[in-house]
Amino acid sequence: MAKVDAIIGKNDEAIINFEKVRSIDPYILTYMDEYAMLLKVKCDYSKLSKLVHDLLSIDPSRPEVFVALSVLWERKDERGALSYAEKSIRIDERHIPGYIMKGNLLLSMKRPEAAVIAFRGAQELRPDLRSYQGLVHSYLQFSKVKEALYAAREAMKAMPQSAKALKLVGDVHASNASGREKAKKFYESALRLEPGYLGAALALAELHVIEGRNGDAVSLLERYLKDWADDSLHVKLAQVFAATNMLQEALSHYEAALRINSQNEAAKKGLERLEKQMKGVDPDAPEEDEENEVEDAEGDQEETDLL
Repeated sequence: MAKVDAIIGKNDEAIINFEKVRSIDPYILTYMDEYAMLLKVKCDYSKLSKLVHDLLSIDPSRPEVFVALSVLWERKDERGALSYAEKSIRIDERHIPGYIMKGNLLLSMKRPEAAVIAFRGAQELRPDLRSYQGLVHSYLQFSKVKEALYAAREAMKAMPQSAKALKLVGDVHASNASGREKAKKFYESALRLEPGYLGAALALAELHVIEGRNGDAVSLLERYLKDWADDSLHVKLAQVFAATNMLQEALSHYEAALRINSQNEAAKKGLERLEKQMKGVDPDAPEEDEENEVEDAEGDQEETDLL
């Protein structure tokens, strides 16, 4: 049940079920790499670290252990994490999470062509939502919009009742200005199919912001606040409020995001920018040290000319 929840994107339910499994049998290894991936999505690094420690002490030769190691290392050392993912595939070339992890790492390392090969490897074994998402985002990263659209439509055919597949088609259309109206329709369809799907709500809010409808973005996102204690929701609201110069509201949402998840990088960076704005400093201006370095460089040039 946990595995199926993870594949269809019901992350919270999957985590609860994986925890039940571990409480019944602490020595189980099956699908524990899937559990590791979910813990990373939730930024629960203390649980993730303990899980990897436990798995290593049970059987360090299993592919699940190397995928879990890859998940743990991603934050510290992407190259190291990639070598762990590749090792999991060498141990078992039919181990799908190894390909998914490898694809995601290559994508974040800005190597989309190599990522496509990894996601295709996962698809050939058994297509699931994550390999479709990986393919779409890989193709978009190197501007292969036609291929991205084909992969997203493939996902929609394979999962006709999936709001997440509909959102994927919306993501492709949203990648260029001429497709935004179509993207809006796909995001709205995804929300009709699954009203609680936060990913589609965040994507639709982003479209509203791009097209200058900040009020629509705020009212859409605030509807979700009642049911969702989610850091990404607070970050998006903070960004919208900051863009409309409602700095106090932006501050409270960034702080709320960091209370839920102290590791949220977008919230940390957003808060840093916001604090500069509130002091009347241009957040995009270079730091004093940087300015001094530039002046020094000019001084060096002048000295060279004089010599």
